[in-house]
Amino acid sequence: MSSTGSPTDGQVVRPYGDTTDDGMVQLSFTLPLPHGPHAEGAALQLARRMGMERPLLVHSKPVGGTDFSFFVVYGAVTHAVDLTQVVVAERDYPLLSAKEADTAVTERLGRRLVVVGACVGTDAHTVGIDAILNIKGFAGEKGLEAYHGMRVVNLGAQVPVGDLVRRARAEGADAVLVSQAVTQRDAHLTNVRELSAELRAEFAEPERPLLVVGGPRFDPSSAAALGADRVFGRGTTPGDVASYLVHALVPADAPAPPVPVPAGAV
Repeated sequence: MSSTGSPTDGQVVRPYGDTTDDGMVQLSFTLPLPHGPHAEGAALQLARRMGMERPLLVHSKPVGGTDFSFFVVYGAVTHAVDLTQVVVAERDYPLLSAKEADTAVTERLGRRLVVVGACVGTDAHTVGIDAILNIKGFAGEKGLEAYHGMRVVNLGAQVPVGDLVRRARAEGADAVLVSQAVTQRDAHLTNVRELSAELRAEFAEPERPLLVVGGPRFDPSSAAALGADRVFGRGTTPGDVASYLVHALVPADAPAPPVPVPAGAV
């Protein structure tokens, strides 16, 4: 929760814990130290250096055997957020129901959209890509396999980037969907940049499939930096993705019917 730190303009907020504007936050972290008083003292010093006033150690325990310790610290921070400086990626297209998406594809495109999805590199976590693609879906919404206007090819996990690009070519993909959960050493960012580069090398720009990326650690505003067309963060549903695909790939209006040629006309 938060409250306005400036009652005159409501543009500055601070964390809310027990009372308005008290700045109270809870912080959890792990230190590579054996559990004990020395490690607890180090945890409190770290909290102070991070700008926390009067930090209180509310929980600590050893983890990973005897070489690491986990801490939860509670205290006040002096920092505030100026809401006028907050930049987020806004949804710039309407959110469609499955029926509306199918109708738009059928009436305005005249064929099914082809979507190829995978987890690339060493990532074996298929929960995200399956939530979006599989018919069982996520959050009460069916996945893209349930859409009559889409043909879905789910390649699963640990797919090499080159294999995904070649399959996108073979399937005539309109969009390539990638879910990444493995983030150690920024592997998710490296994989997306590599995939973007290979798609651009394989396809001329007018025919290049859209690159749509998602995962819990992605920043939705990072699409341009990663070379992706769209980045989705945590909580994304199949409807979010389907609505974007319709927005990006389906003409705004249905194609005009052909003009009949009078009999005998040259």
